[in-house]
Amino acid sequence: MMLLPTHHFRDIERKPEYLQPEKCVPPPHPGPVGTMWFIRDGCGIACAIVTWFLVLYAEFVVLFVMLIPSRDYVYSIINGIVFNLLAFLALASHCRAMLTDPGAVPKGNATKEFIESLQLKPGQVVYKCPKCCSIKPDRAHHCSVCKRCIRKMDHHCPWVNNCVGENNQKYFVLFTMYIALISLHALIMVGFHFLHCFEEDWTKCSSFSPPTTVILLILLCFEGLLFLIFTSVMFGTQVHSICTDETGIERLKRKHQPRERRGSWKSVKETFGGDFSLNWFNPFSGPCDPEPLSDRDWVRQAASLSETDNTETTEEQSEERKDEDSVEDR
Repeated sequence: MMLLPTHHFRDIERKPEYLQPEKCVPPPHPGPVGTMWFIRDGCGIACAIVTWFLVLYAEFVVLFVMLIPSRDYVYSIINGIVFNLLAFLALASHCRAMLTDPGAVPKGNATKEFIESLQLKPGQVVYKCPKCCSIKPDRAHHCSVCKRCIRKMDHHCPWVNNCVGENNQKYFVLFTMYIALISLHALIMVGFHFLHCFEEDWTKCSSFSPPTTVILLILLCFEGLLFLIFTSVMFGTQVHSICTDETGIERLKRKHQPRERRGSWKSVKETFGGDFSLNWFNPFSGPCDPEPLSDRDWVRQAASLSETDNTETTEEQSEERKDEDSVEDR
């Protein structure tokens, strides 16, 4: 159980009435098994489309400007296979990160019946999200874009049009890694192509005119350099979060409550799906299946009974700090 500081005690109480469960509608019926998760956010959808467009643009320049016109068939075949394989894995990881439920908490479960069924004991409390009417388990945060509370939410990424959470962090890490690799590969090929064209006639090193070739290569070089830096930083921060068992939101909010931390290797294995194997790099292989939420996962332990007894006072102050617990995390 996690010890909670006093200033975080809001929307909590041993008595169901303080959670105002009458304002919560019953949770919706679960959809069919295998229902696709998709966030209908205009900005996120636009960013996802731009991501695919940029990868396909890189494919076009690499294939039709550099590799196909090359007279070195071995060089073209090897680099073509490597680049297309990495691009395919990057787009597959992007789809999995975008279409996988990141770990959404059941919506609208803060009903009087459910709260009473938990049979809270003295010293035990529950948190309710006032925006989605859900009881929040430990380490869950509300995302105003997804309009849900997400378990182990790291951040909301518009480039994958989804939150990065417990169930899809592996796919996001693979996406950033493969984008960084194809960006680096494209930059290396652009460098070799420029050297080759400087040594020979520009009209023979591409099927396009020299000005068009230069413009296409410069744009690809700029795109590759930009995304290499961006995705490398994101990849590093995600790996650091996994190894330290601390999400980006927890780090930004400086939550230093005493809690049990998993070992770094155990956290890595749970995120990537077991012991080290090629499946770690496979976007079609999921992470370890999370255990279903039990009653004890909804309940938290208060630091002291006196703090629990003072919950009614903090409840009156909750409106002033409304955004503190339900902050839009991006």
